[in-house]
Amino acid sequence: MGNGNMDFGSRASGRLLARLLVGTALGAGMLTAGTAMSVAHAQSATRAQSISLPAQSLGQSLRQLAAQTGLQIAFGTADLGGAAAPAVSGNLSPEQALQRLLAGSGLNYRFTGPNTVSVQPASASAATGGLSVSANGAVVLDTIDVTTLGSGGSVNNVQITAEDLAQKAPADLQEVFANEPKVAVGGSTTTSQKVYVQGIEENNLAVTVDGARQNNKVFHHNATNLIDPSLLKAVSVDAGVAPADAGPGALGGSIAYETKDARDLLEPGKSLGGLVTGTYDFNSKTSTVGLAAYGMKDGFEFFGYLNFAKGDNYTAGDGSVVDGTSANLLSGLGKVAYQAESGHRFELSHEQSRDDAPRPFRANMRRLDPNPKPWEPLIRDYKLDRRSTVFTYTDESPEGWWDPKVVIAYTSSQVETTVYPKPAVSAPYTAIGLTESFNGKAENRFALDIGSITAGFDFYKDTADLEDKFEPATEHASNVGIYAQARLEPWERTRLSFGARGDNQWFEGTTGQKWTNAGLSGNISSEYDLVPDFLTAKAGYSHVWAGVPLAENFIFNPNWNYGAGPKPVTSDNLTAGLLATYEGFTLEGSIFRTDIYDARTARYQIPRGIEVHDVRSQGFTLSGGYDWGAGNVSVKYANIDVTIDGAPADSDLGTYLATPVGQIITLSAVHRFDDWGVKLGGDVEIALKDDTYKGHEVVNIFAEYQPESSPNLTFRGEVKNLFDENYAGRATYGQEFVTVKPLLEPGRSFRLSATAKF
Repeated sequence: MGNGNMDFGSRASGRLLARLLVGTALGAGMLTAGTAMSVAHAQSATRAQSISLPAQSLGQSLRQLAAQTGLQIAFGTADLGGAAAPAVSGNLSPEQALQRLLAGSGLNYRFTGPNTVSVQPASASAATGGLSVSANGAVVLDTIDVTTLGSGGSVNNVQITAEDLAQKAPADLQEVFANEPKVAVGGSTTTSQKVYVQGIEENNLAVTVDGARQNNKVFHHNATNLIDPSLLKAVSVDAGVAPADAGPGALGGSIAYETKDARDLLEPGKSLGGLVTGTYDFNSKTSTVGLAAYGMKDGFEFFGYLNFAKGDNYTAGDGSVVDGTSANLLSGLGKVAYQAESGHRFELSHEQSRDDAPRPFRANMRRLDPNPKPWEPLIRDYKLDRRSTVFTYTDESPEGWWDPKVVIAYTSSQVETTVYPKPAVSAPYTAIGLTESFNGKAENRFALDIGSITAGFDFYKDTADLEDKFEPATEHASNVGIYAQARLEPWERTRLSFGARGDNQWFEGTTGQKWTNAGLSGNISSEYDLVPDFLTAKAGYSHVWAGVPLAENFIFNPNWNYGAGPKPVTSDNLTAGLLATYEGFTLEGSIFRTDIYDARTARYQIPRGIEVHDVRSQGFTLSGGYDWGAGNVSVKYANIDVTIDGAPADSDLGTYLATPVGQIITLSAVHRFDDWGVKLGGDVEIALKDDTYKGHEVVNIFAEYQPESSPNLTFRGEVKNLFDENYAGRATYGQEFVTVKPLLEPGRSFRLSATAKF
């Protein structure tokens, strides 16, 4: 037996070594190619891309440039006055487009990070160091500050840009958050995937899609937010500390998903466009087809997108077919907008994702063995339907202190499945869980000489309903909040973000009893350049009051004993770190801690309707990378320890709260061979073994080709799980229980895709 263990250890070490060698080869190969071939500026702002900006006000052009490129542009509306901007279009870098917009305007720009820039009058820029743009577009280089306070005022932020999504070509949320070890996604199918940020489940974060609040806690066996990545333009995650304007309920941070629109896809000089994309996965024999049409003319815009996926069950790394994993997904997005010459913009969008397929009886696991309810089938049908309708008003040409935004939204998530009581009690019947949220906000951004202040109010009216043959029940919660968030640069080398919000909530239980609660939240984050152009220190803290969360629909009990009333949940978040940057190299380290108090974890039993637990997530992250313009390489490490009531967390008690994560390492590399129209890349995920979980090492690679003669065509080939690893994702439910057979991830999968734009 000793020799057997030694052989196993040798084989495991050999597998790990092989994967590390592949990761090292990927990184070294890309780094060598980049060093030998790249002559570009080592920042993302210099990468050429399609940009189309009509002649209009300068403020409007700057906002559209930010939307099209992902560049974060800070400017004071008073500084711009009524300045006009020329039409700018073509295959340009964001920096080149910015130079053309500002040429002759008397304004300079200063990069405050690899992807952030500040626009200032020449006098102010001369004092702080910046880029001076002359009438002919010539640029005079001065001191460049290369640090930034996160996009929304957070110092622990994950930004997934349109460029990142295009590079990943994700098929699900796991692939959206690939290479981000502080964000774990559990579940191998879209219907079971849940997102955890630093170990905290997404129901404890403020989650929005196009600014619309998502309240989708329906059934613990299913995904919380069924989202089709093909509809996404960008994702922003505030881990831990989130700003006050991120919305109510940001106990462990926030996630903001943003979907595509016509401006993101329309080619320069065209008023109409379209695309068709097709993907085939050879493991599950899944075909995915996407169709889009979009246009802009005389201030009007439209965008329509449909995506359909159909396939069979996939095969895991051990060669077994995982029943209940077939694809049957239909998703769509429609947007119409009108923007007046004065800058007033009105947009109406509707997004819907629907999955209808046989799934494991408990969709977040393969099966229970032994099954305590042997009359239940191994597979049953699930229908998941998530909808989001959003109206948005903005002023794209704000003047003075007038920079408003209004969002009104209706969102819903529905799960329909068959319930199997004991045969002596009842025949099987259909149950439907539906959560709905009517929500919105109205805010204004006040531009100041040293930054801005965003202030406003938001509201939601949430309902969770269970339509059940024997025990139908409903809970309600309504909330009104007011908030203000300042984002300032009060002194040289210093950036501050601080804010507060007050919330008043009305809660109604399944028994019809009602309670009213109110509370205050506050946050502060700061960055200071210890060594300009090189080393930045950052830290943040927040206290959050989130009211009483609704329970999960499918465990509702109409006879719950609420006692004196459910407790409002609160949290404290703390983060600190250092960031070093030098000529394309980055090195970052941070520590974090989140404490959630009185987190409601209702269960069906009558006394457990207001059961609460305390959750703590703490740890540290390290990352390093190099960007050479035509490519990049990165390595990241996260060490996340999660406890519930002082004991190590498990994925069952942690349902809707948190999950054990442990130690995760990711490596990624990509390089563009522009002369050939080829892009090569890959990534590695290594989950280290601990007392609870097995370790795994997974390698993915891809190649992409865009013919020079047909730039509107893109062909892509991928190999997912190159070494056919047999594993379950680290955040997948039930791995620590001997009676649970977890959902294994797909084994080696070859995937081919093609996209044509018109």
